[in-house]
Amino acid sequence: MQFLSDSHGCAGWNGEMAGRIRAFDWSLTELGTIDSWPRSLSSAVQLMLASPLPMVMLWGRAGYMIYNDAYSAFAGGRHPYLLGAPVELGWPEVAEFNRHVVDTCLAGGTLTYHNKVLVLLRNGVPEDVWLDLYYSPVADDAGRPAGVMAMVVETTAHVISERRRQEAEDAYRADNERVRLALNAGALIGSFVWDIEANVLSGDERFARTFSYPPDCNLADLPSRIAESRIHPDDRAWVQEQVDQAVRTGAPYNAEYRVLRPDGSYLWVLASGCCEFNQQGKAFRFPGVLIDIHERKTAEESLLRFTRNLEQRVADEVGARLAAEEQLRQAQKLEAIGGLTGGVAHDFNNLLQVIAGNLHLLARHEPDNANVQRRVSASIAAVERGAKLSSQLLAFARRQPLSPAVCDPRQIFEGLGELLQRALGETIQINVALADDAWRVHVDRNQLENAVLNLAINARDAMKGEGIIGLSAENIVLDRRFCAGKGIVAGDYLRVTVTDAGAGMPPEVLAQAFEPFFTTKADGQGTGLGLSMVFGFVKQSGGHIEISSVIGEGTRVQLYFPRSLRPLPNEPATPAVPQRGGHETILVVEDNDAVRIAAVELLREEGYEVLTANNGDMAMQMLLEGVAVDIIFTDVVMPGLIKSSDLAAWAKVQEPPVAVLFTSGHTRDIISRNHQLSPDTHLLSKPYGPQALAQMVRTVLNG
Repeated sequence: MQFLSDSHGCAGWNGEMAGRIRAFDWSLTELGTIDSWPRSLSSAVQLMLASPLPMVMLWGRAGYMIYNDAYSAFAGGRHPYLLGAPVELGWPEVAEFNRHVVDTCLAGGTLTYHNKVLVLLRNGVPEDVWLDLYYSPVADDAGRPAGVMAMVVETTAHVISERRRQEAEDAYRADNERVRLALNAGALIGSFVWDIEANVLSGDERFARTFSYPPDCNLADLPSRIAESRIHPDDRAWVQEQVDQAVRTGAPYNAEYRVLRPDGSYLWVLASGCCEFNQQGKAFRFPGVLIDIHERKTAEESLLRFTRNLEQRVADEVGARLAAEEQLRQAQKLEAIGGLTGGVAHDFNNLLQVIAGNLHLLARHEPDNANVQRRVSASIAAVERGAKLSSQLLAFARRQPLSPAVCDPRQIFEGLGELLQRALGETIQINVALADDAWRVHVDRNQLENAVLNLAINARDAMKGEGIIGLSAENIVLDRRFCAGKGIVAGDYLRVTVTDAGAGMPPEVLAQAFEPFFTTKADGQGTGLGLSMVFGFVKQSGGHIEISSVIGEGTRVQLYFPRSLRPLPNEPATPAVPQRGGHETILVVEDNDAVRIAAVELLREEGYEVLTANNGDMAMQMLLEGVAVDIIFTDVVMPGLIKSSDLAAWAKVQEPPVAVLFTSGHTRDIISRNHQLSPDTHLLSKPYGPQALAQMVRTVLNG
């Protein structure tokens, strides 16, 4: 065996991947132990390990992956899990492409791709990757194609660079148009060309006069040192930096600086141009023009001198910094609490799902037992209260799934006043004020209504059930000073305000108002999660919330939401969704045994054929082996290499696509960005009941 190992070249393998390949238990694959490998495979692996280019061997019909050090860097977060894995399981998002590669090369063919774009999940998120790919068959000891040698050269940086170069050329053409306009306006005071390869500067007569060149200078060979000496000393480093950047990146060159006049004064000019590159991508020519901007700069400096008040500016900066630091401390405190509450809510929801699922099953199995039905109903009501508590925790932690859409405030406020009146009682008067031209916002309408309802309930309690609550919405433009330290940017916002004339809050209570479980109400009269939920929803929607209160005068809460310029969506007709199931096959993917068992039984009672998998790896294996399903019902967060997003990516590229329904105690960024669900993502939050499960499954299947 030692002779075989040496003769196959294992002893000569070098590098980190060589050690990983030797240590891997290949007996679990069709390749068998490493000392039994064919001589051709061992030789090919040795050549691959010695290559500085990213290379991967796909051996056998399954395409077991063996790769070198350079490829491990290309694989990103999927290394070292790709080693020894079938290629379709290792890269499920491009499984069909890799299957074509293996089939072609095992039939004796070769494949070559130039700047092939693929969407890969190298580090858990989709990214566009451009590649030069070369695939060749590798023969076994009998001369038959048994594997594929793939060379993977990433060209993403080159492609992006070419695009930037094209953008620079487009900008250069725009600059030329600006120069033409300047010529027509008489502001052009010279043009120049710098031959970069020969380091020769040439210009027209106006350029030479602007930089005070001697009259007898050759315009085709102007000494660059003279032009540099005429630039104001304070501007030279800046000008050189702009030139270097334009030569290095191809970005348009626009530099404002001062040029010394013969009388000792300085003239403000704008030098504008763009570096030109040859076919090899090397800078060789730099044309440009000079534009007189002296009057504009003089006016700007005069305005600055009149408006500058250094002492006041310093005081403003110090105040803004102190406010920003206080905002940061508060944000860090709430973020830490939010992380803890979000994790607790996630585990709590899984427990509630197990309880709810079994309670519903028990109720169905004992339909005629009144005692059982009464106790189950009481227990389910308790589960629903727990789910509401968990939902409020997730809202504060900014981990609730939102379904935002462009909303017209007038449509929201039309029914909101009536809703509040019913909820608060006849002894409360609600004054609604809405600007006629209120700006549209991009929010989850249901969550916004819940937030206003929470604030109104707090206002009613503060006024002991009697008084006037003000509800208004108005347009406002926030400047940078207001936004400093608040996590929002300056711009247009819609401000929603809820006011009351209640008892008010002292400063020490106001400082803790947004913290979860903090309440000034008596035991049993509040959870302390109302304002926490509102805070989390507003922040998750990209907005800001402020609360002010005066003892004996009342409280004011203001919600700021960014203005949306997108049009209002067309309201689609909602078809009736049958509640009962059908004959379809559902693959349930859930790592929690108790949750999975309850879900399977509920679905089978609806009439569905149900298959199960404990994790994404098992589910993907079943799907790749040809198991046919109509919908994948998967938990969002599971252990293993294959994530729920990988299953969704695989399902989307099938023909026809396979429906996917997610479920979770709370969402992660794996299926949403800032926990805002994309329109084509379906989520059933835990805990859920039989009716919600059946309706959601039918909705996704019918869609």
